[in-house]
Amino acid sequence: MTLQFTPYSALAGGALIGLAASVLLIASGRVAGISGVVGGLLTPKAGDRAWRVLFLIGLMGAGLALAAFMPGAMTATPRSLGWVALAGVLVGVGTRLGNGCTSGHGVCGISRLAPRSLVATLTFMVTGVVAASLLGAGS
Repeated sequence: MTLQFTPYSALAGGALIGLAASVLLIASGRVAGISGVVGGLLTPKAGDRAWRVLFLIGLMGAGLALAAFMPGAMTATPRSLGWVALAGVLVGVGTRLGNGCTSGHGVCGISRLAPRSLVATLTFMVTGVVAASLLGAGS
């Protein structure tokens, strides 16, 4: 099965991400930033672990459901394990430097009109475009 980008699927995906982030913020006052969710598991506070674990189970469950129902949507990266590991380390360093990740700043911070999230998201986007252009994304 070949999957094609459609504006409708992108809109639906974006709406679901926004809905999930909004529900978490309204229900618990917490921001749906993945680096913060995982970081909070590494240095847990009393009574703060359950929602983080459930959030991550939901993320992994969604990926498993996609793999089960639409296996053609899951593809391997053309990059070597070394490049993927380096990219992961750089993302981790970037989330620490930026005090948040793309989901925390891009989805939650911009929707709250946080100036630092606007700057961080612009930086993520420009860096991603440059990196993809230089490395030939997907080739």
